[in-house]
Order: sequence, then C-alpha cells, then structure tokens
Amino acid sequence: MIVAVGIDVVLVERFARALDRTPLLADRLFTEGERLTGSGNPRSAESLAARFAAKEAVAKALGAPAGLRWHDCEIVADPDGRPWLTVSGTVAAAAAERGVNRWHLSLSHDGGIASAMVVAES
Repeated sequence: MIVAVGIDVVLVERFARALDRTPLLADRLFTEGERLTGSGNPRSAESLAARFAAKEAVAKALGAPAGLRWHDCEIVADPDGRPWLTVSGTVAAAAAERGVNRWHLSLSHDGGIASAMVVAES
C-alpha cells in the first residue's frame, strides 16, 4: 500500500555553485559512497544534485519531520546502476513511525535540472 509520494527538483548549476562555495557541503550532505562512483571517481554535479533531490523527496514523503540527518538516507546503486534507497537512524525511525517499510526511487537529470521521485510503501 502506498503511504506517500515525494518529489523534488534541483537546478544543477545552482547546486554546483553551492558545492563550490562551501567545500564541506558535499561531506555534510552525502556519504562517501554517494560522493564517489563505483570506480572511486567523484560524481558529477548532475549526479549529486539528483541524489540531493532524492533525499529531499524522502523528507517530503515523510512529512518533513524535524531532526532528519542527511547521512541517514543513502542512495546506492545495484550492480546494473539502478538507484536504491537505504535508510537508517533518524530516517528509518520516521519511516517506521509512518509504517513505511519499502521505498521506490527514480532519479533523472537533463537540461540543467535534476529530479527525484520516491514512493513510500507499507
């Protein structure tokens, strides 16, 4: 049963400028696994912006409760590159409180815009 849907969009250029202005922002928002590709190279601004949009979409699906930690929602890829959400800590607790035990995720970036949609399911 679908509990909630969350959607977010991010302007890639604006997000890239924020990362340039604040060097530690990427560390604060993303886990090492999110910042780096499977081969250990840094992810592109488009890819990071889509991951940020996913974290925002998760928060929206949960009703944007206070106290969620950025690292408690991680976007990982399976061997085929398909993105998945893993939640822990504050995000897992908020999800459990709302009966969410499964997530569906879609990421996209094109034309300077990154977007994400999540479906929270019980």
